Amino acid sequence: MKIDRLLGLLLVLALYGCDKPDEAPQGFAGLGTDAAAFTQVLPGRVFSFPADHGAHDGFRIEWWYLTADLKARDGQRFGVQWTLFRSALRAEPDRSGWQAPNVWLGHAAATSATAHHAAERYARGGVGQAGVNAQPFQAWIDDWSLTSLSPTADPLAQMQLQASGPGFAYRLQLRSDRPLVLQGEGGYSRKSEQGQASYYYSQPFFQAAGRLQIDGQTYEVSGPAWLDREWSSQPLAAGQSGWDWFSLHLDSGERLMLFRVRETDKPAYITGTWIEPDGRTQTLHKDAIQLTPLQDAQVAGRTLPTRWRLRIPERGLDITAEALNPKAWMNLRIPYWEGPVQLSGSHAGSGYLEMTGY
Repeated sequence: MKIDRLLGLLLVLALYGCDKPDEAPQGFAGLGTDAAAFTQVLPGRVFSFPADHGAHDGFRIEWWYLTADLKARDGQRFGVQWTLFRSALRAEPDRSGWQAPNVWLGHAAATSATAHHAAERYARGGVGQAGVNAQPFQAWIDDWSLTSLSPTADPLAQMQLQASGPGFAYRLQLRSDRPLVLQGEGGYSRKSEQGQASYYYSQPFFQAAGRLQIDGQTYEVSGPAWLDREWSSQPLAAGQSGWDWFSLHLDSGERLMLFRVRETDKPAYITGTWIEPDGRTQTLHKDAIQLTPLQDAQVAGRTLPTRWRLRIPERGLDITAEALNPKAWMNLRIPYWEGPVQLSGSHAGSGYLEMTGY
């Protein structure tokens, strides 16, 4: 078996929890399988930066995830995504060499109104092919990287992002002078009424600028970007089939994160965070949020909602979020939909939508 196929199999086993019977509910991508051997997510964590920008031994799954809503000088809109996942095969400290417990997965994508390209990379931990350093910050897999360029104490103040794949390549500079945002209850982000949760923080105030190549054309692009950091050991309940997640940049300066985790036999779990321009936050609970799919698209043999109505009455928000490209399907080993959306209604803006489990 080729090493790349072996690494892919290891990662799929880790993510899908294939040591469990197939008939047992596992949640999307196995994220609802029992993880008692791993460190559990509990309320009251005190975050520490820059250490928490790095990897967290003992937790089963974590990711560094960045999306950018970009515009070229001629007005064309684009989106890019970059994600690095760490999946632990065993609940033990990281180490060098082939006995390291971690497997790494990278996803990268670029989207226009007429095209969507996605690529993935796999790596075994412990041999330098992929990893994350907290200080100086760098996350990488092969030649894909998210690297700090900041001379200040905040490694996220100035960063460089790069990736490439069939049909696309990008290299962006990211800058922000505003604070990180702790999602949920001080960074403790619930995903179900049963208590599943992750540690979750974001930098939603990046401004990106750089170069994007797509379908043989090169564009100078700029626009807002959003970094998400999460780690957990069992972020879903076994009966949760997938999620719909929004990260939105309002032209009025606010930022908004919303998600619903769909249940197989009960109403979806819904929550979010309203983020003021200065970084102050308000946690939004289910009763404050109305998420309504308005229009479906047929994508890769699946039916997915690519036009939504989002309402938060207490904030005067009543908007429609519509996909730039309804065909933005990530046709990877673990497939899902991911792409930029345009906002209209009470607030203008742009953002990203991710939909899994369809």
